Amino acid sequence: MQAREEEQLFAVYHRTKEQLERMPVLGKTQTVCPVCKRVIEGTIYRDGDYVMIRKTCPEHGTFIEKYWEDYELYEKMMNFQYNGRGLENPNYIPDTSGANCPYDCGICDRHLSHTGLANVVITNRCHLNCWYCFFYAKEGEPIYEPSLDEFKKLFANLRAQRPIPPNAIQLTGGEPTMHPQIVEIVRAAREAGFEQVQLNTTGINLGLDPDLAVRLRYAGVNTLYLSFDGVSMRANPKNHWEIPFILEAARKAEIGIVFVPTVIRGINDQELGAMVNFALNHLDVVRAVNYQPVSLVGRMPDKAREQMRITIPGMIKELEEQTHGVINRDHWFSVPYTGIFDKFLEAVAGRYMYDMSIHFACGMGTYLFLDDDKKIVPLPEFVDVLGIYEYLRENYDEIKEEGGITKKLKAARVLLGIRRFVDEKKQPKSVNFLKLLTNFLMNKDFGSLGAIHHKTLFLGSMHFQDEYNYDVQRVERCDIHYAMPDGEVLPFCTFNVFPEIYRDKIQRQFSIPPEVWKKQHPDWSYSSDKYRRNVKLLQESELYRKVYGGIVDFFALPVNGGKPVPNAKPALPEVQDSAKSSEAFGVRVSQG
Repeated sequence: MQAREEEQLFAVYHRTKEQLERMPVLGKTQTVCPVCKRVIEGTIYRDGDYVMIRKTCPEHGTFIEKYWEDYELYEKMMNFQYNGRGLENPNYIPDTSGANCPYDCGICDRHLSHTGLANVVITNRCHLNCWYCFFYAKEGEPIYEPSLDEFKKLFANLRAQRPIPPNAIQLTGGEPTMHPQIVEIVRAAREAGFEQVQLNTTGINLGLDPDLAVRLRYAGVNTLYLSFDGVSMRANPKNHWEIPFILEAARKAEIGIVFVPTVIRGINDQELGAMVNFALNHLDVVRAVNYQPVSLVGRMPDKAREQMRITIPGMIKELEEQTHGVINRDHWFSVPYTGIFDKFLEAVAGRYMYDMSIHFACGMGTYLFLDDDKKIVPLPEFVDVLGIYEYLRENYDEIKEEGGITKKLKAARVLLGIRRFVDEKKQPKSVNFLKLLTNFLMNKDFGSLGAIHHKTLFLGSMHFQDEYNYDVQRVERCDIHYAMPDGEVLPFCTFNVFPEIYRDKIQRQFSIPPEVWKKQHPDWSYSSDKYRRNVKLLQESELYRKVYGGIVDFFALPVNGGKPVPNAKPALPEVQDSAKSSEAFGVRVSQG
């Protein structure tokens, strides 16, 4: 890179090269060059309130990227980091034992987390063409759509993992509901022993065919991991018009929903608070909002990345501003915070338990309660979350060393002591949180955890990596793993960030060339897979007008401070404007 080009790069971040070199270094890691993908050293450093990562490729020069947009929160969440357990019996063990990470993944000996959530691609066909999507079958590309028998073998391989077989699986795509045997695949996953089956979907096929939602529920789907990029059509041209019908289908089928917004600065980040409010309007069926800051995979100019990049703390700050502090940064905790509960449960049970040992910078979360008087109560407002953490950490070693009746008595004593960390005067009247938490710790199962989720709205955020912010230390702790038909298990951020090495290469081995697929499916074409939206029919329906016209802004109620959330109640659009918005996003509009 020429000196003038480097000066332009530093100017984007308002720093000179000399200023950057004087900034406090927080750590070193291995990363990759976004151009040639070679492994190079990365420096994680503090720049004011931001945490940044910089790296220099000998061939392509220096790259600078936002890592976390809150240094204080970074330091606080780092304290929850711990090492989990990898796999004792991976199906693929590289000879290098991970020395060339991330290019010899399989999963290897250096990986520190077992599979917490198994991702299985059902098909690469999709009825949409979202520009920010990781992948779908484009014109001329082979079709990846394994058979039911292949999925059964894949599920068996996952469940054979040790020391902790995964019990949660997400069926993804493409659009998984396009697989003709999706109901049978779900049933096979449950029969293989997965207790939690998520369907990662646009929801469009379910909204238009509610019977399919019912059949999927009876087959074993627990949760719809539903694309939802905002309340208005501007923020969410993907499925804004179908959302009312998807909600209704999920209600009738009794399937819980997790809203999953892909958050892009300048595109839909102005509706973060509105998304929470919309979820609260449908708390009978919506269990969570799980924000995913966009992963900017692929080459992109520096200024464009700066404009679109948002990190987890950046998202949290905007949410705090939009909700006028009702939800604030002190309410959020990093995912590995939960590790202390895992260790306590292991000490009591005397066996390995599920481990959430991901990197602290990968994900955060909190819980909201909506009380009988419509007051929004974040969990940390009445629970000393940090106090419980320290209390369990002080006691689990002692319990671990005991046996028999003594272990049980000490565990019971510890559970009774948790009461001091719950302020029952501030606790929502509609819930007995202490009882819910005690049941979970005593029963140690998904059912007890589910009881908590049915009483709350979980807010989460998971930021997947790209070539610019890549950190191998995050990858080696990843517990969201893709499982492939050849037996390989791959961390999310190797599978999707290096598609030419992993995702696309492996899937091509099990894909069908388009000309062969066409012979097997004579009526098929790439264009025939694509959804055609009848905007007029959807928008003029009573259900559409009821859902969007009847939104209650809970934050604007006096009990919550009386300040409205921006964009909580968007005006109902004109049909012609909706048609333009849909087609601008790439979804054709039907005139019927």
